[in-house]
Amino acid sequence: MKQTSIGNISALFVSKKDSSTREKQTHIRLDKKGIVTDKFYNKDIHRSVLITSKESYVLAQKHDIQIPYGSLGENLLIDYNPYHLPTGTQLSIGTCILEISQNCTLCDHLSNLHTLLPSLLKHDRGIFAKVIQEGKIMQGDKIFIIENLTS
Repeated sequence: MKQTSIGNISALFVSKKDSSTREKQTHIRLDKKGIVTDKFYNKDIHRSVLITSKESYVLAQKHDIQIPYGSLGENLLIDYNPYHLPTGTQLSIGTCILEISQNCTLCDHLSNLHTLLPSLLKHDRGIFAKVIQEGKIMQGDKIFIIENLTS
């Protein structure tokens, strides 16, 4: 198994239970049901973790849309653009292994931020991942793509 470094965790966020607020975290703990303290924990394991690239925010800024990190609903904000990675790609981050499960679908929440965001970020909002190996992710952790080598 080969691991290729692709970037770092820039910021971590969780959605709080009984609230629409998102809180920035220095670390998160994950198990097979998702992010332990997130309000979406144990809801849909294929959508346990939303990963968004800083590039999405840059794209918004290029269209004069100023939104703070965390606004797109991400749990992991990374400094690498992962939107080209296929479903099934595994990422090693901290002590966790995540597997890309699907592209993020657009939701009404984006329209509330700015009317142009849904069309602007149609293919650039984020990707969902499920937890393969539980553990802990910290801000600043390196991200590796796991490449299974067959002989």
